[in-house]
Amino acid sequence: MEPRGLGASREQWRWTAFIVLILLCSGAEAQIRYSIAEEVNEGTVVGNIAKDLGLEKNTLKERGCRIVEGSAESFFHVNQNDGLLYVDRIIDREKVCERSSACLINLKTVLENPLEIHYVTVEITDLNDHSPTFPEKTKRLEVSESALPGARYQLQNAHDPDGGINSVQQYKLSPNDNFRLEIKDRGRDGKTPILQLQKPLDREAKSSHKLVLTAMDGGNPPKTGTVEIHIDVLDVNDNMPVFTKDTYSAVLRENAPIGTTVIQVNATDLDDGSNGEVIYTFGSDVKGKIRDLFDIDSVTGKIIVKGHVDFEEQDSYDIDIQASDKGSIPFRTDKSVIIKIEDANDNPPEIEVASLSSAVSEDSRPGTTVALISITDLDSGMNGKIISYVAEDSPFTLTPSIQDNMFAVVTKSQLDREQQSKYDITIIAKDAGEPALTSEKTISVFVSDTNDNGPEFTVSPYTFYLIENNPPGASVFSVRASDRDEGDNALISYHILRNARYEGKVTSFLNINSETGDITALKSFDFESMKMFQFQVVATDSGAPSLSSNVTVNVFILDQNDNAPVILYPVSSNGSAEGLEEIPRNVNAGHLVTKVRAYDADIGYNGWLLFSLQRVTDHSLFGLDRYTGQIRTLRSFTETDEAEHKLVILVKDNGNVSLSATATVLVKVVEPKEAFAASDVKSAAKDDEENNVTFYLMITLGSVSVLFLISIIVLIAMQCSKSTDYTSKYLQETNYDGTLCHSIQYRSGDKRYMLVGPRMSIGSTIVPGSHANTLVLPDRRHTSEEVRSVRKPHNWEKREFIQFNSSSAEYNTNQHRRY
Repeated sequence: MEPRGLGASREQWRWTAFIVLILLCSGAEAQIRYSIAEEVNEGTVVGNIAKDLGLEKNTLKERGCRIVEGSAESFFHVNQNDGLLYVDRIIDREKVCERSSACLINLKTVLENPLEIHYVTVEITDLNDHSPTFPEKTKRLEVSESALPGARYQLQNAHDPDGGINSVQQYKLSPNDNFRLEIKDRGRDGKTPILQLQKPLDREAKSSHKLVLTAMDGGNPPKTGTVEIHIDVLDVNDNMPVFTKDTYSAVLRENAPIGTTVIQVNATDLDDGSNGEVIYTFGSDVKGKIRDLFDIDSVTGKIIVKGHVDFEEQDSYDIDIQASDKGSIPFRTDKSVIIKIEDANDNPPEIEVASLSSAVSEDSRPGTTVALISITDLDSGMNGKIISYVAEDSPFTLTPSIQDNMFAVVTKSQLDREQQSKYDITIIAKDAGEPALTSEKTISVFVSDTNDNGPEFTVSPYTFYLIENNPPGASVFSVRASDRDEGDNALISYHILRNARYEGKVTSFLNINSETGDITALKSFDFESMKMFQFQVVATDSGAPSLSSNVTVNVFILDQNDNAPVILYPVSSNGSAEGLEEIPRNVNAGHLVTKVRAYDADIGYNGWLLFSLQRVTDHSLFGLDRYTGQIRTLRSFTETDEAEHKLVILVKDNGNVSLSATATVLVKVVEPKEAFAASDVKSAAKDDEENNVTFYLMITLGSVSVLFLISIIVLIAMQCSKSTDYTSKYLQETNYDGTLCHSIQYRSGDKRYMLVGPRMSIGSTIVPGSHANTLVLPDRRHTSEEVRSVRKPHNWEKREFIQFNSSSAEYNTNQHRRY
């Protein structure tokens, strides 16, 4: 368009331009900058040139101020009367500057007489005067009803001539049940809408869908543009091309020769014939600049370099590839290919686990492979040289494989699952670039168990105390073992070792739960026939081969008061406890009439017998020693005393629930002459009785002696095999004073004790948990150790021997206590 008010010919303008060119070399210059919004009205004042140049208003007209032709004077003019710069016509920023980030119009103002040239720059600011527009008002898509949820369909971008925030900022899809909208941000190339299938389509239910896509810019208020999307649901050719990879990426060196193959994409279609033939094209939204740099082979899917690739211009390209079949209604699949341009050492090594064993056995030999690692670097040359190793101190190392970039993670020492069952192995790869880049990857390796640990009992040996007359079939005690292995290797079963060495006759009456280790007795034990027994329990794990261990179990039978006293004398011919004694009338006080003898099969406190007169004719005449059973006269006889006296003697033991027996002694008082005559007759009759009594006493003493010897042997063996901290030591002594008398020495911790009293049976044991008449003796070395107790008869003597050692002195004390 010709400038307003100018009618000169082209020759005149050329001459004027020549003069101006000459003046440019010699005239004075100044720089002025103004800013106005686009589309302002004609006649809008841009600025005061006269004022900004420091000139008077009338000076402009005198000096001939004007805008030189060719410097956008069609948009502006200078009023020489007031010195103001005015807009000649409406300016559209998008037409003048297209999509430049800054829109600047440069003017040349000339002052003649003398000649001066001044440069004026006018910035045109953007207004949100354009709405987003789509290339098409209507977009038609064809979607197969067999398309799976997640299928994506790329739509065309909306175009907004405005720049910056006034350009397209977001998209919105009309509400529907089958599709949702995704936005892909391409940075400099704007945002691209992608339609994603959410719910499978059913052509029989609805053959087409109509959606409205709205694009909104960032103005205030925002402006919008819409496009109608018509989706036709197809019923044939129901398999679309599928790319063999989820993502495609390649690294391309800058300045790569034209024709270089960057990457090859591959898609397959399960259909037959033309419906299964795939052709490759660029996506419809791929910019022309990318098409100038790359091309794609429609048959092979190779992306080839077509133009000059410059890293400084752009360091990566995101190209949409579309795979279509040749069906009558073709299916299309979009895939994004990322091409990175290589310029320097900007790619760290990549570590990939090619193969990983889920577990390695703890008995594996050094050098066993647990994983194969692939280590690559997308760089080349020294930037792609890799140094790899295993971080930290671990029983694993990295060895190179025959294949390049493949490494094996192997064991370098023996493993032990019981010490560590899992290893987190950190692999470090470092390239040789400058500066070097490093990558790390951690893999987890579990150590599987082998049966290399046998069962271990919690206590060895076991010592149990069992009260006699236990109920058959009841659990009496239990043993426990543990195994440091796991799984079947730690599954323990128990059984009793049955052989002649460990009293097979006794163990035949024992049963053990193979799973829990609970031991039950199939019969009742009798303390009088067995004081203790010993056997072994074997714990075996379920490994292959299995491992086992033994433990010795010592069982001590504790006595119960289950035997009543037996009268040994007097015993009549018919077996009853009755006897007749004749004494002269002239005996003095203290005369021994007779002695009642009794025996109790129990021992210890349960076998300690006491004698008492249950019934007597004259209490002033006869007395009974409660410990020896001797009957003696308390005074001399008188003429008034009866000739016959009946004494009933009660013999009872000292059990918690005492048992007793009675004996009857008939005492006949005779004259001295009759007593001598009767003594001759009676002596013969008593010989047999005395022989029987002697026989019983011999059997009793023999039995006690045998039991005593057996107890001594057992206790010596136990003393050799047990620690003095956990087992009491026993030493029996027998003393006789009219009846069976006994003493026991024992030790608990660092103390020694002796119990002395009448009628204590051989083999007595310390009874834990006794109640009446019980002396409790705690071990003062450990407050938590088992409390031991012994029964204390009235006339027993306790002797306590205490030994005390310290760093400065050692002394012994003896204490004696009479009960």
